[in-house]
Amino acid sequence: MSSAIKIYQGRFGRVALLDMDAPLVHHAHHHCHLLIKAAGPDTFFAVHDEMQPLSGETAVLVNPWEPHAYKHNGNSEQHTVILAMYIEPDWLAHIQHPLGGSGHPQFFPQPCVRTSAHARKLSEELALEMWWSDSIASGRLEGLLCEVMIAVIDPDRSWADLSRQMEFASRRPSDPRIRKAIAWLRDNTGGEPDMNRLAEHCGLSRAHFFALFHRCTGVTPNVYLNVLRMERAISDLASGKTSLTDISYDLGFSAPAHFTRFFRQHLGITPSEYRRVVELYDDHGEVLI
Repeated sequence: MSSAIKIYQGRFGRVALLDMDAPLVHHAHHHCHLLIKAAGPDTFFAVHDEMQPLSGETAVLVNPWEPHAYKHNGNSEQHTVILAMYIEPDWLAHIQHPLGGSGHPQFFPQPCVRTSAHARKLSEELALEMWWSDSIASGRLEGLLCEVMIAVIDPDRSWADLSRQMEFASRRPSDPRIRKAIAWLRDNTGGEPDMNRLAEHCGLSRAHFFALFHRCTGVTPNVYLNVLRMERAISDLASGKTSLTDISYDLGFSAPAHFTRFFRQHLGITPSEYRRVVELYDDHGEVLI
């Protein structure tokens, strides 16, 4: 059974050290997502349905809202420890201005890159801290996260090239009807929306609505809603103020067991385990006990 070794959550987003032995469903994040193998056998992620190797010499990179799934290595007896970084683009823009485009849907030009010896050394340092330390000072944690990301995606520190890459990358279109649909989904994460009525609410046929939503966001309305539910669940779990039963019903699940299955399918661990291992940093970088 997959489990979490440690999770840190704060203004930077999340970083998790996960012991994985089972696949995850196709899903997405609004984060800039980096995946690095920390230990165990090589494995795979599917990014846009194309298999990408995760090994000791490669990292998998997933753009914001890019559909992806964990495929595992095909052997349930083997465990792969994965360092999973879910980086908030606004945080990265604040601390490293040239990387401010990380929220762009085409920030990573390719989903799999070879890692340098320096990147592997930094990744191992971060994984060891998460595995063995009781806590990491916020300054050290944020510094390591930034250094690992830079070492993986920009080993030559070619800021100018990154800026040009962002300047010429084509942006997804924006449509007021889809923005209206997204606002409705944000306000209704606790229900099971009727997509036909939502399309009508936006003045579109169902087929046109689904096509336009995917063109504007890169995912289907159902996947987008699942992202919103996961982020709300993670926020409620980290706060520790709401019971798992109440969270499950607030998100529209008919039973806590259904919520637990949904959460595990998307993150690999149960909600109760997330709450048990997460260490929360506030907006000022202080550890919340």
